Amino acid sequence: MAPAVIERRALRQELTSKRVRMTAQRRLLIDIIQNAKRHLDAAALLKLARKHDPRVNRATVYRTLSLLKRLSLIDELDLMHIEGEKHYYEAKTQSDHLHLACFRCGEIIEYISPTFERLKQEIGAENGFRIAVTRLEVGGTCARCARAAAPTVP
Repeated sequence: MAPAVIERRALRQELTSKRVRMTAQRRLLIDIIQNAKRHLDAAALLKLARKHDPRVNRATVYRTLSLLKRLSLIDELDLMHIEGEKHYYEAKTQSDHLHLACFRCGEIIEYISPTFERLKQEIGAENGFRIAVTRLEVGGTCARCARAAAPTVP
């Protein structure tokens, strides 16, 4: 079964609708976050941005991340502290999802499931709690690393 597609919010469109000034460097950073195939930390975002515009500086990256967090357009994740105390960023999604973090290779797998949605409903109902946001990280070993670590049979 193919993994479900996780739909992300359109950052540029959201910022334009909020009348946020869009400089060329801000547009670049937003496009990188929007189109990232993996979760990025601030250093990775800066490195990718400098490939397109060497004038992008660390302060611009942090100001842009701060703006996006303040407007609730991105999520800041620690992802099981795989690489120390790094924080990773992703464009907010239309639905909650889990992050599976491989301790061996650092891969992050995003996972959504109807079972997770039912569990959230159950938790809310049993506790009279209206859930606004759910964040769940699971640490372990991905399938590729598990296969690589498996002993070979002679």
